[in-house]
Amino acid sequence: MLRSITVRRSPIHGNGVFAARKLPAGHRVIQYRGKVVSHDEADALYDGSVESGHTFLFTLNESYIVDANRRGNDARWINHSCDPNCQAVIEEHPSADPAKDRIFIETLRPVARGEELTYDYGIKLEIRHTARLKALWACRCGKPTCTGTMLKAKRRARSVRD
Repeated sequence: MLRSITVRRSPIHGNGVFAARKLPAGHRVIQYRGKVVSHDEADALYDGSVESGHTFLFTLNESYIVDANRRGNDARWINHSCDPNCQAVIEEHPSADPAKDRIFIETLRPVARGEELTYDYGIKLEIRHTARLKALWACRCGKPTCTGTMLKAKRRARSVRD
């Protein structure tokens, strides 16, 4: 079977994952793999600091994180974009055991051969988003809609009333 992705240097940041062939919308590209650890274990391993800029940790659910630094696969190289062509989908395990839930990366739209795969990391920090934190979590996607940061707003903007 023809491999659907390849890893190489990215114009966005470091390594990236690229379509090795044309991919249709809704295509399940790859499972995001790594060692499943508790949030407390991840905090202990990585100093629990939001200033680490660490993007190989993927929140699986309220109990667990997938640490792609350990036993990770090519999915860890998929870069963030403010205008992504993929999305992360969390699939709950039928046994209801949260340690067995899985993360998959799926295409949002058709992806051309050679196009870099991206998804919105959706990083939410409950602390104040200082200029320093925004720079640490800088987005380099280069899209016209780029917000300049991978951090998501903590609250919605108020709507203007008539």
